Amino acid sequence: KVLIVGGVAGGASAGARLRRLDEQAEIIIFERGEHISFANCGLPYYLGEVIRKREKLLLQTPQNMKKRFAVDVRVNSEVTRIYRQQKEIEVRQQDGHTYRENYDYLILSPGAAPPRPPIPGIEAENVFTIRNIPDIDAVKGFVDDLRPKSAVVVGGGFIGLEMAENLHTRGVKTVVVEMLDQVMPPLDYEMAALLQHHLREKGISVVLKDGVKAFEGNSKVNKVVLQSGKTITADLIVMAVGVKPEVKLAQEAGLAIGSSGGIKVNSQLR
Repeated sequence: KVLIVGGVAGGASAGARLRRLDEQAEIIIFERGEHISFANCGLPYYLGEVIRKREKLLLQTPQNMKKRFAVDVRVNSEVTRIYRQQKEIEVRQQDGHTYRENYDYLILSPGAAPPRPPIPGIEAENVFTIRNIPDIDAVKGFVDDLRPKSAVVVGGGFIGLEMAENLHTRGVKTVVVEMLDQVMPPLDYEMAALLQHHLREKGISVVLKDGVKAFEGNSKVNKVVLQSGKTITADLIVMAVGVKPEVKLAQEAGLAIGSSGGIKVNSQLR
């Protein structure tokens, strides 16, 4: 009996692969959100209406996983505790009901969450992060209903640039703010320079070597104050400053945390 904590790319793939290796195992996946598998990389393109139908983002459903792989998928079910000695986990359902489930093997695939740095004004209603379908629904609803004219995307990595591209596609004047001296840190500087030139050529402003000091406004941010003192007016903010591993469950179970902040594993990812 194998329990998997977390769905999407890690957990759902592990469940499908495990079924191919073992036809007899009982496999249960617990996902605290409502979607077991969705196209992470497609989220910004749903905002930009390159992907027009929301259902195109959904790759698998609990029903399909059950039918195709005989995997029991329980969405809206958050694993809140691991009892290692008893080989059990505690699960909390959306209605607040909790129960325990026992296991022979436990796979942790909790993923990572977008951090929200302690910047004044970050809790305003027009400051968004992107991780899942409800997140992109919120941004798309904001753009569809309120027709913002300007946006600031904080962070020039994959998500930041894809969000900037799709906000621009929707007619929103967009500024990318990046603390480093280049966008897309995994690229060599010379490659990033080509990308920065392309962005500016398309009408997206790029501010480098500068960070956000504060968001100003009342219930909504209308001005972004940078560390340099420069200010940018904005109707919409997207925080895309990377991700932070979700390790709370593992930590509370006494598992080791590695030097990079994720759950420590051996050469077999155990």
